[in-house]
Amino acid sequence: MKLSSIISNGMVLQRHQTITISGETIPSQTIQLSFLHRTYETTSDRHGNWAIVLGSFNHGGPYVMTISADETLVIEDIFIGDVWLLSGQSNMELPIRRTLDLFSEEMKAVHNPSIRQFSVPQTYQFHQENDFLEGGKWTKAIQNEVLDFSAVGYFFANELYKKYEVPIGLVHAAVGGTPIEAWISEKTLRELHVYDEELHQNKDDSYVSLTKLQDEERHTKWYEQLNANDLGLQKPAWYEENLSTNDWQEFSVPNSWKSSELESLRGAVWFRKEFQLSDEMCTENAKLMLGTIIDADDTYINGTHIGSTAYRYPPRRYNIPAGILKPGKNTLAVRVISTQTTGAFVTDMPYKLIVNSNEINLEGSWSYKIGAITETLDPPTFFQYKPTGMYNGMIAPLKQMTMKGVLWYQGESNTANPSGYAQLFAKLVHDWRTNWQQQDLPFLYTQLSNLENGDPHHHWAILREEQRKSLTIPHTAMAVTIDVGEQNDLHPQDKKSVGQRLALCARHIAYGENIVYSGPHYKEMKRIDGKIKLSFDHIGSGLVTKDGELQAFEICGSDLNFFAATANIKDDHVIVYHDQIQNPVHVRYAWSDNPEEANLYNKEGLPASPFTTE
Repeated sequence: MKLSSIISNGMVLQRHQTITISGETIPSQTIQLSFLHRTYETTSDRHGNWAIVLGSFNHGGPYVMTISADETLVIEDIFIGDVWLLSGQSNMELPIRRTLDLFSEEMKAVHNPSIRQFSVPQTYQFHQENDFLEGGKWTKAIQNEVLDFSAVGYFFANELYKKYEVPIGLVHAAVGGTPIEAWISEKTLRELHVYDEELHQNKDDSYVSLTKLQDEERHTKWYEQLNANDLGLQKPAWYEENLSTNDWQEFSVPNSWKSSELESLRGAVWFRKEFQLSDEMCTENAKLMLGTIIDADDTYINGTHIGSTAYRYPPRRYNIPAGILKPGKNTLAVRVISTQTTGAFVTDMPYKLIVNSNEINLEGSWSYKIGAITETLDPPTFFQYKPTGMYNGMIAPLKQMTMKGVLWYQGESNTANPSGYAQLFAKLVHDWRTNWQQQDLPFLYTQLSNLENGDPHHHWAILREEQRKSLTIPHTAMAVTIDVGEQNDLHPQDKKSVGQRLALCARHIAYGENIVYSGPHYKEMKRIDGKIKLSFDHIGSGLVTKDGELQAFEICGSDLNFFAATANIKDDHVIVYHDQIQNPVHVRYAWSDNPEEANLYNKEGLPASPFTTE
């Protein structure tokens, strides 16, 4: 007997829709399925495939299902409720444990076994669509399990559960770094005639295997050479507690290596910082917060290794067991490894030690010394990013899993070439709705948050506009998040606001509530007396500014050169003008990658989406 791993203990099945359970057994085998006091029967085909349609049910649980064929399987603790598919890239994948700077106290009180998550095993497939999932299990929103939930997914589910008290199942199928084309079927991508060469190449198993082997060998060789040449790893090692740093140089933390001798360095640089502790500060466990470091780090306290992170994005939060810290002088040593880009201790993040509710500020002057200089380590070939691989491996096997709707948080990996994203998204929505044979399957998605990345071409702004245009697809809604990001972090921690806004979208699109679920969206413009009058949808109880005068509006004339404009709310409209532009042509709002000054909202507190009238 073979079942997809999602059909397992603790699963959540979709209420009020036809439920199908399928699997494989020996050919021409009789299969009996017992569930909720009814028994269903079928016979497997000549290949051993079988499917049983159960009908639809109201929410409830826990229940037990028994399947008997060549063997008997008992599936326990089944709930019936609403099942939501979570997909996209790292901001959907981001677990709650990565948001504890904001929500640690809240998470300590979480205990809701009616909210459950199944994490689809991360796998790609280029040859065909997978039929079965292998691996993974259902987990519950309880202590010791909830920290691995998708943060967006949990906060979304928690809002819906508080509102409807219906069990929520989250099917988590998101992979960091993946572009949208990885999640679209081969049949659909071939209609575009853009990905044909890649699709053909990646079906060559020898090419894929050889590329992965070469990448692994290159990566291993680079680190072997780095470690062999790193003076800081020789004796006496530069992480040891009592080490003279008289010949070391000074560096101000946090800071980038730009405009310093380290700017172009690839290799290892060691940093050290001394700090003092009193007797009472050394009796319990402590926590070290080192912001975010570019690229990798190994971190030591008093000569003891306490943590390491292999790439740039995760926040450095290292627990220090009792006994490592001591009264008086303590030494922090950080080995920073730069592989591809200019190194940095990222600014506007916490750099401190927390002991017994006391905080020791670690910012300021550190000592540093170069351990080793190498060549740039080129990144590997990420085959999970390649067209159609994620669709075949992680989405296609879910076809039999009836869903309430989809949450989609993706786009960061398409910002290098943002034009045309709306077309790809429309293709994806059509693909997935065809999968589940639901042409009105609710699709709720997150618009990209704010991020300061120094891009003069405003690619993030362009992709947000592509996402805004996607609202023309029926039964979709978009959560605007330009006010809850972090300008220096690709993975902002405030996933609670994101989940809550997506839940508002769900309450309207999926549950039919007549509520204000979105901030203002640009509708149309009129040119009147040298000014542009803007109209909006989703104004709710009215347009307001979050604080002060309206900001982030720009206007242009026929030369299409945009200038900061004056903007005022008048009734349910925004009037935009510039004294030096007598015949305005277009208006933009929040048209930057990090539009921190944007402050147009409706009275319900939901932000307006960025837009251009072009």
